[in-house]
Amino acid sequence: MSLEPINPESALDLYLTDREHETSQATIYSHRSRLGHFIRWCDQQRITNLNDITGRDLHYFRLWRREEGGLKPVTEKTQMDTLRVFIRWLESIEGVERDLHTKVLSPDLGDGDNVRTVMLDSDRAEAILNHLNKFEYASRPHVVLTLLWHTMMRVGAAHALDLDDYDPVDQSLRVVHRPETGTPIKNKESGQRFIALSEDVCTVLDDWIEITRGDAVDQYGRQPLISTSKGRAHTTTLRGDCYRWTRPCEIGIECPHGRTRPMCDATSYDEASKCPSSRSPHAIRRGGITYALNHGWPKPAVSDRANVSEGVLDRHYDQRTEREKMEQRREYLDNL
Repeated sequence: MSLEPINPESALDLYLTDREHETSQATIYSHRSRLGHFIRWCDQQRITNLNDITGRDLHYFRLWRREEGGLKPVTEKTQMDTLRVFIRWLESIEGVERDLHTKVLSPDLGDGDNVRTVMLDSDRAEAILNHLNKFEYASRPHVVLTLLWHTMMRVGAAHALDLDDYDPVDQSLRVVHRPETGTPIKNKESGQRFIALSEDVCTVLDDWIEITRGDAVDQYGRQPLISTSKGRAHTTTLRGDCYRWTRPCEIGIECPHGRTRPMCDATSYDEASKCPSSRSPHAIRRGGITYALNHGWPKPAVSDRANVSEGVLDRHYDQRTEREKMEQRREYLDNL
């Protein structure tokens, strides 16, 4: 095979451009971030042509990244697996030697090593939502946390909602993939769905729309459901709402970490994620899913509502203990 010279930066730009039409913007962002370490290593090693990369080089990069980043096995595996995909793509454009991707090694993980268990538990969720309902009623954070907890949707889906995706009569939300106007969703068209809402959730949305939301329009002329004074609320803004309002001190609970507000960096507006007790949107979603399962929702119903396969649901989202699962099965004993 005759190789054509290509420098690392150009290769990454071509790869990401090629992937844009087949994957979500969130995945593109993740790949850019992970592969950025490889590009940086190439720069340090003065590698200007990827034609010259060998399996030994890839091993040296792995050791360098492990030492430099202090990576956990899960993170190392994610980064090396992404590098393997990138190297395989380079093979397709004659940028590296054939089958080089087979020399990209990543750690083997034991059962559970790649499963994140951090979630917002139901007691804390209830306390946060009650506080917001009392002191921040129909505010943007109230709407964001209410939707993520009760609908189990991803933050990207909440970001993508338009005003007319909410049907107050039918008491439902419509999640739609609209990449051409800036709001792709995970799983694309297969992630599109209708989500039924309770009367309480609809009341919060109705009051948000009538009292708080304002007349917001985004850069494409669409009316976002969740907005700021500048238009559609960015996913970073929605994540910030989650991190800030899941800090115990934010709702008047004593800090479980023995910190005082004047001495805690996590109390500043942009540093809420540094609080050990704060929770990401994904942890809220995981908590909502586990809460539904604990209250007897059938897995197919949770799977459809949250847009996640039952296999992934079992492995990554269902945080019920084995005893909790047993007690739920007990109710079926009378049918034996």
